[in-house]
Amino acid sequence: MGRLVGRGAVCAVLGVIVGVVGTVAHRAQLLGLDLPLGLVLALLAVLAAGVLSRAWGGLAGLLGYGIGWVAVVQLLAIEGPGGDVLVPGQAVGYVWIYGGLVVVAVAAFLPRTWFSDRPVRAALHTRPTGQNGHQDQVPSR
Repeated sequence: MGRLVGRGAVCAVLGVIVGVVGTVAHRAQLLGLDLPLGLVLALLAVLAAGVLSRAWGGLAGLLGYGIGWVAVVQLLAIEGPGGDVLVPGQAVGYVWIYGGLVVVAVAAFLPRTWFSDRPVRAALHTRPTGQNGHQDQVPSR
């Protein structure tokens, strides 16, 4: 139980880091064009860290990651004391907040077998010889 809580806490810290970096970088554009490179890279980072959190900590790790990410993104979206905001009420800000939530949910609903150490199929240890239904033993690889 302690290991599960510890992994969840580490994943929450990872969520905070990805949330801070993504919030700062999500408005970056490619060479002054209107291509949202920062937003795409930030959402890919959210997905990569979400998959990492689920693979390492299971659903508890993903839950910790999601809580850390949501908490810091919502905190940074609040208007500061000087009236400045890091996540403005524009399309790119809404895509960052809600798109990030969707990406974390996608990581939660990925197939469980992608994160399992068990082989998908059992190894073949016998092969049919075709003679009277007998099978020869084949050493596993």
